[in-house]
Amino acid sequence: MVKSDIEVAREAKMKPIVDVGAKIGVPAEALLNYGPYKAKISQEFINSVQSNKTGKLILVTAINPTPAGEGKTTTTVGLGDGLNRIGKRAMSCLREPSLGPCFGVKGGAAGGGYAQVVPMEDINLHFTGDFHAITSANNLLAALIDNHIYWGNSLGLDPRRITWRRVLDMNDRALRSIVNSLGGVSNGFPREDGFDITVASEVMAILCLAKDLKDLEKRLGAIVVGYTRDKKPVYARDVKADGSMTVLLKDALMPNLVQTLENNPVFIHGGPFANIAHGCNSVLATTTALKIADYVVTEAGFGADLGAEKFYDIKCRMAGLAPSATVVVATIRALKMHGGVAKDELKNENVAAVGKGCENMKRHIENMKKFGVPAVIAINKFITDTDAEVAEVKRQAESVGAKAILCSHWAEGGAGIEELAHHVVALCEGGTASFKPLYPDAMPLLEKIRTIAKEIYRAADIAPDASVVTALRDIEAAGYGHLPICMAKTQYSFSTDPNSRGAPTGHVVPVREVILSAGAGFIVAVCGEIMRMPGLPKVPSADFIKLNDKGQIEGLF
Repeated sequence: MVKSDIEVAREAKMKPIVDVGAKIGVPAEALLNYGPYKAKISQEFINSVQSNKTGKLILVTAINPTPAGEGKTTTTVGLGDGLNRIGKRAMSCLREPSLGPCFGVKGGAAGGGYAQVVPMEDINLHFTGDFHAITSANNLLAALIDNHIYWGNSLGLDPRRITWRRVLDMNDRALRSIVNSLGGVSNGFPREDGFDITVASEVMAILCLAKDLKDLEKRLGAIVVGYTRDKKPVYARDVKADGSMTVLLKDALMPNLVQTLENNPVFIHGGPFANIAHGCNSVLATTTALKIADYVVTEAGFGADLGAEKFYDIKCRMAGLAPSATVVVATIRALKMHGGVAKDELKNENVAAVGKGCENMKRHIENMKKFGVPAVIAINKFITDTDAEVAEVKRQAESVGAKAILCSHWAEGGAGIEELAHHVVALCEGGTASFKPLYPDAMPLLEKIRTIAKEIYRAADIAPDASVVTALRDIEAAGYGHLPICMAKTQYSFSTDPNSRGAPTGHVVPVREVILSAGAGFIVAVCGEIMRMPGLPKVPSADFIKLNDKGQIEGLF
């Protein structure tokens, strides 16, 4: 019988976190311990390593996700273990899981099988309290906005044009659209409001892009909370929220150190949505890891058309990062789904469907090369894969100048991914990477959106609403034209139709709204319907999560 992820994690022989830190030169006094197996890295230590040599950065991304699963986080963890197994000083950088998906349908985000990060239960639940701090900071700003209006509204905020929403780190559709301040004069002025999930908060994106506390406070102050009646922006600093929000976030800004099942170091820090935000772990965690390890493996949310594009065009642009290699994760099962096979038929061999589905994989490879970074395919092995199907993926990858390597890290840990580790090292040391963003800062905002749609999604064109064109002109006139674009669209397809799998071309990308995230430093272009507060499924995972007679958690996965 195959053990569940939580059963595997529970059998882990964890080392004290001070020993894990020592492997990468982090002294015990630089750790702020949260129990024996997790800790935060002090800002003083981070400052002290800035003159160190910078390591090689490896991005793990994937084909467009399917219900069959791809295993991007599992591969990120496994590759970190594999690099350590072949004698390299390596570590991984991951995002923190959100409570909402854990109790909903998606499950946790600490890897799987024998390529996991532990303590798994802690990481998937409250961890070190970062998300609670972000929730509190977001909602403090919301409270200060309504309080400002209550006490006379000297800034002239138009209650109809308040853009700041409250957040909660839970899937709760009932809170998507609400009316606040009901109950009489003493409770304020009623207005339409709503909740997003915490990972969709601009505060989350800001925490993940801030370089230090000073930069954090400046970015928080730059949040646009709403507009006056004559459409002039009102900022968080105008309601004097930036200082107090920074106080709530001062500990959350420090990266969290944990370990893999093989006792290798991992930073898990931050977790912005890859739709409404940029979907990467924190800049501070990544840049710190690059100063204390020779190879750093990190991931970006969803498929490469969303996560990797944002990693390159937003995170790398802002942080001055230059990746050396890209790993695109695929599974035979997912490729068959992209080739038109139904989920209940995936166990049957179908080489033709694999070949058809590889059109999705090959496009991602071609797209990654547009950023000047060499790429490799990691085939995340399932027991139903056949030799013929694997051979077809390898053949298809070679047709676009890439190698596809079968990886069995889920079942074997670092030992099952050594071949990929050796190949990634060869890519990193080969000197072929010459990173460049897809578009320059100076390009007009509408052209940036069009460039992403044509170059990455292979769309014929974009179809912006008239209000979008006007809004982009206003944003440029306000001095934000240099900012990068954060595309918000379905993760399941290159198009905006989630059912259009494979590699569609010639489609038109509708742009129905643009949102200025001035604090985070990007413009969100909303293409299609994007859910900022998920709901729970008919049978949520919460139905099966409980404590057993030994006081252990069951049902997490």
